[in-house]
Amino acid sequence: SKANTAIFPLSLDLSEKLSDTFPLSRLRKLIQESGNKDLERLGREYMPLKFSRRHGDPSRPWNVFSINTRSEVDGSKILDYQGNWRDIFQNWEALVHAYPGFVENMIFKFLNASTFDGYNPYRVTKDGFDWEILEPDDPWAYIGYWGDHQLIYLLKFLEFSEKHFPGRLSTYFNSNMFVYANVPYRIREYGALLRNPKDTIEFDVELDDRIRGERERLGADAALLCDQGGATHKVNFIEKILASVLAKLANFIPEGGIWMNTQRPEWNDANNALVGNGSSMVTLYYLRRFLRFFGEMLHTSDQKSFELSKELSDFFGAVLSTFSTNKGLLGNRINDVDRKRVLDGLGEAASKYRSRIYQHSFSGKRETLNIDDIKAWVDMALEFLHHSIAANKREDGLYHAYNLMTVESETEVSVSYLSEMLEGQVAVLSSGYLSAKEALGVLDALKNSALFREDQYSYILYPNKDLPKFQEKNTIPDVLVRSSDILKELLEKGHGQIVKKDVKGAVHFNGSFRNAADLEKALEEISINGNAISKDQITSVLQAFETVFDHKAFTGRSGTFFGYEGLGSIYWHMVSKLLLAVQECCLSAIEDGESEAVIGRLLEHYYEINEGIGVHKPPSLYGAFPTDPYSHTPAGKGAQQPGMTGQVKEDVLSRFGELGVYVKDGRLGFKPNLLRGTEFLTEPGVFAYVTVGGEGKSVQLQEKTLAFTYCQVPVIYKKGIEEALEVHYVNGTLQKFGTTALDIKTSEKIFGRTGEIEHLICTVSESRLR
Repeated sequence: SKANTAIFPLSLDLSEKLSDTFPLSRLRKLIQESGNKDLERLGREYMPLKFSRRHGDPSRPWNVFSINTRSEVDGSKILDYQGNWRDIFQNWEALVHAYPGFVENMIFKFLNASTFDGYNPYRVTKDGFDWEILEPDDPWAYIGYWGDHQLIYLLKFLEFSEKHFPGRLSTYFNSNMFVYANVPYRIREYGALLRNPKDTIEFDVELDDRIRGERERLGADAALLCDQGGATHKVNFIEKILASVLAKLANFIPEGGIWMNTQRPEWNDANNALVGNGSSMVTLYYLRRFLRFFGEMLHTSDQKSFELSKELSDFFGAVLSTFSTNKGLLGNRINDVDRKRVLDGLGEAASKYRSRIYQHSFSGKRETLNIDDIKAWVDMALEFLHHSIAANKREDGLYHAYNLMTVESETEVSVSYLSEMLEGQVAVLSSGYLSAKEALGVLDALKNSALFREDQYSYILYPNKDLPKFQEKNTIPDVLVRSSDILKELLEKGHGQIVKKDVKGAVHFNGSFRNAADLEKALEEISINGNAISKDQITSVLQAFETVFDHKAFTGRSGTFFGYEGLGSIYWHMVSKLLLAVQECCLSAIEDGESEAVIGRLLEHYYEINEGIGVHKPPSLYGAFPTDPYSHTPAGKGAQQPGMTGQVKEDVLSRFGELGVYVKDGRLGFKPNLLRGTEFLTEPGVFAYVTVGGEGKSVQLQEKTLAFTYCQVPVIYKKGIEEALEVHYVNGTLQKFGTTALDIKTSEKIFGRTGEIEHLICTVSESRLR
């Protein structure tokens, strides 16, 4: 009724067939039998959640949403959730491990709230999605798209689905059950992005008003994109994936990263000033992981072709053509002219695609795309990404995180580099690009870098630095003044509104200039000897201004603050992201049969990073109660800024990895290759837990055992020689396995939370333990 009043009547018969509480499988069966694609879409998005995720920092002024768990009228439970995109989906990444059956719902909700031009709106709610609007009276009001959230969050759900329910995603490849969010933003044409990459999105006030009016009448579905005939434009899974990936590749700068030109930063908003001039290797590393996974899905598919919207098919073809034409560049380092040519080809293709839809919407025409063409496109895109990753390895063994792009001329784009950042190492370790030995090399270099903070035995986001004192700022070097005729002339003619010499002879720009635009405007308004300053002279002064202030390399609070993820700060969520990435490398090395020496050294790094996280420290060192969530720890202070960050998610996932929980080919198994033997009980104890049905229970544990729950089913580890697995059912029956992995049928009972299984007993070989 809140999503689509037009199809609501069709759901009444369906709801009558459902009791107050029912299995998810029952809902899926009924919506599939309904024959209505909209009803099926909404049913597959549905999640009975009764809690939200707000930003961890309560002082953030844009946290405009509520957490409604109980009715104010009668106290009854309310099924509702809302929060910003980043926080909702990173929480669900952990939640899905407790409710695997809902991964499909999370994927549908994610994809159906994303736009045709490849981005996500600001907020997601049970009743739809929302976006930021321009508010002249609110200085915090701003619009834009985050650049990285669309890839890695979605990928984690896709990877999870394929492990738990292999082949299920492929059933949606050609199924037109997906839609596009109609966010009233207009990304400007490619030429405008080049001219001013910090002002790239227009807000369509008229469309915003129309959508909000229609939502009042129709419901949340009024914010979905329609085709030229006025019907909601429905597409298949492959098209939704291609739309997201193509949006990133459209901003690919060879050897530079993914151009950050949508007015929002990446995950780390302490670097928000990089927007426009920044290019993200972080997103490129995650894009590499995404494309590798997508390629593997295609290679296991038995489908030969897919129906795509004509407009997106043309976009795909133009990107493929650009890569094919420039593939010969990959043998060497790429020069600025070739770099611009590649970016032009990709950027113009995306610009034409966006303009067609903005102006006319989708035509409704479809084209068939052969699966072999998509496979070839994925392989070629990976070659370009691999070339850029190799080019971004630093001399110290680390990898660049964010770079700077500069449009030097109509035919050239250059790339310059910023200092090392922890975020870049996390992303490249997570990308799957590095071998075990290469990952070890990165971790060794990281430990020896300026990012390691000895007092907390952990890692800061970026190297600490000494900021210039006040009198050292805004001083034009003497050599620059002497070599510039225009600067000398401005001083000689007394144009103090531009530059001025102080009593000590140092030359400064007018301190009221906020940026180069202010300076340029002032230069255009003055004259020397009755003549306007020439364009070349203005350019010369602007270059001097940039030399003094280096605004392009200004990252934001990360380079100027001492708190709030600033200089010298440990940001604990990023450390936990590092922990999870290193764990992935450790488990891959073990799975691939790497030498014990390499595995052992990788594990040393893992355990050290883990011990450095606050929960393992005394309050005297952590600076707060270790189990309380805090955002960061600045230099010289204890933990600061209380609030639940995404660190909790990473720590939950890392713990499951330590315990050896894994899922492969739909089978739940246990390989505690990272677990320390000292974690087992040295004397009997009691393990208390809550069953799937909500009943509090406990189980007696013996010496040399430990216990945890997975999907609220207790798993008891006991040390032994021969590995085995016992399944104890509620009805008293027992099932035994000769390995530490269940079969698919039994795994599905746990994933489905059927309540049939009382507990598992897993005998673990002591040789596995650390």
